[in-house]
Amino acid sequence: MLIVLPPSETKTHGGSGKPLDFHHLSFPSLTKARQTILADLQALEVDEALKVLGISEKLRPEAESNRALETNPTMPAIFRYSGVLYDALDAATLPEKALERLAIGSALFGIVHATDPIPHYRLSGGTKLPTKTGELPTMKARWGTSISEALIDVNQLVIDLRSGTYQQLGRVKDAVTVRVESVMEDGSRKVVSHFNKHYKGELARVLALSEKEAHTAEDVMSIAQAAGLVVEENPNHKETLTLVV
Repeated sequence: MLIVLPPSETKTHGGSGKPLDFHHLSFPSLTKARQTILADLQALEVDEALKVLGISEKLRPEAESNRALETNPTMPAIFRYSGVLYDALDAATLPEKALERLAIGSALFGIVHATDPIPHYRLSGGTKLPTKTGELPTMKARWGTSISEALIDVNQLVIDLRSGTYQQLGRVKDAVTVRVESVMEDGSRKVVSHFNKHYKGELARVLALSEKEAHTAEDVMSIAQAAGLVVEENPNHKETLTLVV
């Protein structure tokens, strides 16, 4: 199984790895698109980047860092991203076998494996990044079908925990997706928004550490339930599971 996580806006700075080498990234079919997007992102003057990326003057260092994407140090992607989901995942305590099951969606790189070395960058899935000819394509248009095709080629069950914005960059037919819901006092259900990432991080950790391999949504549910999580299947859509918290 391949567990695909969403990226995070917050990222760890620095790194001790050599500068970015596209040949050291997984999913080589994405190389051309990665190179084009990176070149366009790196070409943005800092003041223009603030507007394009929708960030404030306070985050000017983020835009400045984008100007040196090819020379900045790298670190494994799973440690580059930070935030609520990644805190719950606690990747630093995962063995190598567990990390091999993890991948991360990215507006800049499409999809990367957990251990792929990447630099710090700022680019979200909803950004319209100008091309060198002045066009303003969406990230979805830039990626086309390439992310979907790359994920199909892994020939494993894909458990897609990405947010909607990143799923739209490359959906995968028959991928398992997860809704997070809480039970209200009156028994009704409410979709969890604020802690959604936390619970998905916990689920990703359970799946990554599993001694069993998941081949179906039912397998995913079984692994999660064995770890004490409350997971239900959707009778109308067997690939969609509900994590009840």
